[in-house]
Amino acid sequence: MVERQQVSEDAVMTRIGQAVMLLHAGDREEARNRLGALWAELGSDGDPLHRCTLAHYMADAQDDPGDELAWDLRALTAAEAVRHTGGPEKPGESGGEGAAEHRDLPAVRAFSPSLHLNLAADYLKLHRHDAARTHLRLARAAAAELADDRQGRGVRAAIDRLELRLRER
Repeated sequence: MVERQQVSEDAVMTRIGQAVMLLHAGDREEARNRLGALWAELGSDGDPLHRCTLAHYMADAQDDPGDELAWDLRALTAAEAVRHTGGPEKPGESGGEGAAEHRDLPAVRAFSPSLHLNLAADYLKLHRHDAARTHLRLARAAAAELADDRQGRGVRAAIDRLELRLRER
């Protein structure tokens, strides 16, 4: 059962990855179609990390800034579901104080700077500067947990660039 569940979860991430490759290759419409179909399959009670990842990339496939914001907010909501879900340490214990960390929490922590950066960019496009500043601060704080590697430096540089753009406004 556990093996089947792992294969199923890997299949979802593989399908998300395939749609993202289409998106990066410039086929936004097909990427949107595939991500939309997968979103419908996952449903509102689907795995939060899958929903977070999918919504994060679906936002990038949008043409309208309002739609992009809506998808980025869905991604953040799914990430929050992971953050606020802890498995019990012992049978009979409830989640919360002393609860075991959700298995996807490290992945969500790594995603958080990008989620908030994207929200800041969305709000900037929509001329909602206060909301953009709020999410930029959250992105910078979350980026402190990123490694000092290519990915981490890239996210921090993107935060710096957006901060400059926001100051110019």
